Amino acid sequence: MHALFLQNFDHKFINCRMSELENINPNVYKRSEDRKYTENDENDDVADPFDEREIFDLIRNINDPEHPLTLEELHVLEQSLITVDNAKNFVKVLFTPTIPHCSMATLIGLSIRVKLLRALPPRFKVSVEINPGTHASENAVNKQLADKERVAAALENTHLIEVINQCIAVPIQ
Repeated sequence: MHALFLQNFDHKFINCRMSELENINPNVYKRSEDRKYTENDENDDVADPFDEREIFDLIRNINDPEHPLTLEELHVLEQSLITVDNAKNFVKVLFTPTIPHCSMATLIGLSIRVKLLRALPPRFKVSVEINPGTHASENAVNKQLADKERVAAALENTHLIEVINQCIAVPIQ
């Protein structure tokens, strides 16, 4: 089952990269202003729980796999679709693909999940799902993204992890 997921994923990714773009002319939105940091943000002695803006800042610059734009610029990610529960060590991110039949939805979800898993303390449980009603296969994609074994198997795929690393790489400014 895991091998089939990986084969289908690689096949879809390669076909998308080698053929025409699925969403040839996406809407591009203005980026949010950078967060203003306070003295307390820099003070390690002050308890600083995670909030939705901090999570958004961690993932807003993930690169879209199809376009030279960030997920924030495409409104795939929005701060209003992020939930943080520090008491329960839980972060939930809903993302909105640019088109209802986007074949890159699983890659986008994996990229968000990997970025958060690498950045957050291990005590946090991370849930990444498609914003309800925005994708033709949202249940199937959400099921894949929630399956820890499938995600682990996908991340053992050298080609796939290279693609994810490209998506989450922050450009040098």
